[in-house]
Amino acid sequence: MSPGRMEAFSDGVLAIIITVMVLQLRQPNGASWKDLAATAPSLLAYVLSFV
Repeated sequence: MSPGRMEAFSDGVLAIIITVMVLQLRQPNGASWKDLAATAPSLLAYVLSFV
């Protein structure tokens, strides 16, 4: 792997880690799919922020 590709990969990993740290994603209280569906709008916004 070339040094340029390694730098780009590490930059991408750090960008994702920093974003997750800033957003402070919290674990939902429940453990069912219904509870996950309640947080769907937030999850969708989070996923779309990377597109």
